[in-house]
Parts: sequence; structure tokens; C-alpha cells
Amino acid sequence: MINSQEIKIGTCIRMDGKIWTCIDFQHRKPGKGNTVMITKLKNVADGRVLERTFQVGFKLEDVRVERRPYQYLYEDTTGMILMNQETFEQIPVGKQQITGVDFMKESDIVEVVTDTSDGTILLAEMPVKTNLHVAHSEPGIKGDTATNATKPATLETGVEVRVPLFINEGDLIQVDTRDGSYLSRVKE
Repeated sequence: MINSQEIKIGTCIRMDGKIWTCIDFQHRKPGKGNTVMITKLKNVADGRVLERTFQVGFKLEDVRVERRPYQYLYEDTTGMILMNQETFEQIPVGKQQITGVDFMKESDIVEVVTDTSDGTILLAEMPVKTNLHVAHSEPGIKGDTATNATKPATLETGVEVRVPLFINEGDLIQVDTRDGSYLSRVKE
């Protein structure tokens, strides 16, 4: 059991018979009354997100988890096949369980979170930043960078993101896997 004020991003708890992971939290002390923890929890099984408020000192059942690096190999009918970096064991993980799955390419390293009590896979997370090549984009116009205008660009994984006008086909860019936003151009 853990107290509600110990909840941080990534903490897994068992509530209403389901496993939830914290994706955001806020410690709030109103003018009068007790301090509360406002949390955003994501259901590990179906991806539903809910906001729940807990009084400070409220006891919650925590889930002990283990995080290990796995390498993405390929996709088949059972899901995305990932390989443990230490034991070389291969496991299938459903697309809906992987955050940032649209930006995943072969040989990427993914962090897999498993429940230590029964070994079930709870979720898998891509790194926050990843580098991808631009597969298709309209050509940029020289000197048209005074505004923060963007254009659509298709990346090598097939996902479309908004990039600045000076990005061209073949450029290597850094993308945030949480929301698909462009971060920077990367020198090769």
C-alpha cells in the first residue's frame, strides 16, 4: 500500500479491480480544507483516461512493476514482436499497449513494463524523442522562414506530422513520440 501523496508519473496502482498508471498529477492545497492529489490515470488494459482526486494520506494498492529494454523486431498477426535485450526471449505486445507506436521502426529500443507478481505485460513506452527521416514533403521555399508556418510531412514510418517550411525530403528530424510534434532537424 502507498499513500496518495507518493503517486508520481509512471506509478502503477490497482483500483476497482483494474490496473492504472499515472500519466499526470498535481498536488493542490486549497485555501481551506485538506491538501488533495489530482491525478490523471490511464487504464492499462483499454487505454481509458480518467481524472481522480485523492485526499492526502489516502491508502492505495500499488502494483510492483519491472521495466526492461526490449528491441522491436517486426509486426505479425499476434502484435508487435519485441525481444528482451538480456535473454533474447521474444514476446508479442499489442499495438494499443505501446505509447508512440506510430513512430516505431525496426530495431528501436522500447521500455516494457511488466507486473512482477504474475509477469503480465502492462504497457510499453517508446523513448520521448526519436529521429526519423522525412519520406515525403512539399519542397520548401527559400527565404520563407519569417513566420512560424508549417506544412505536412510523411515520415519513414508512414505517420504524418507538421514541420517547418525549410524541412525537405530526406532530412532527419527529431519528433516527440507523445504528441507527434516536430522538435528539431538532426545532422547526420
